[in-house]
Amino acid sequence: MVLYHGRPEHEEGRCQKELAVYDLLDGLEITYERVDHEAVGTIAACEEIDRTLGIEICKNLFLCNRQKTAYYLLLLPGHKGLQTKELSRQIPTSRLSFASGEDMEKYLNVTPGSATVMGLIFDAEHRVQLLVDEDLLDEEYFGCHPCVNTSSLKLRTEDVFGKYLEAVQHHYIKVKLSEGR
Repeated sequence: MVLYHGRPEHEEGRCQKELAVYDLLDGLEITYERVDHEAVGTIAACEEIDRTLGIEICKNLFLCNRQKTAYYLLLLPGHKGLQTKELSRQIPTSRLSFASGEDMEKYLNVTPGSATVMGLIFDAEHRVQLLVDEDLLDEEYFGCHPCVNTSSLKLRTEDVFGKYLEAVQHHYIKVKLSEGR
């Protein structure tokens, strides 16, 4: 696996949504490292990617309330599990569940296995509320996909939760989730 600095040299074969992420990051002068790899759909499949980037890519869960009137993108460390009751009390909402793949594509322009904070660039109507486990905010670096699960990025945490979120006009709610499941 090869570690690259910045966007791909050649754009052929790349999705427009992935290129849109690089365009925005470059426009904001956010530096990043990148690894290209086979498609991964789980945190467990990211071990080699994590080693190459020197970080742990976070888990991204796309959730909604029972009425499907509120959508949430939850970012948490890969080793933590989700207890919906614990999270529901902090937001506050009730009856959280996983949102459909169709809704994920509709609001974030990503498919299951590719959920990422970078998808917020496509949420112009601000339908998705970002939720971030506080442990992620303590890390110097943040790892995520650029809207496709065949590349992974390493960015400074302060750039993601500062410059990037400001540019896409989203804010986040900090949550505290228990270790383990």
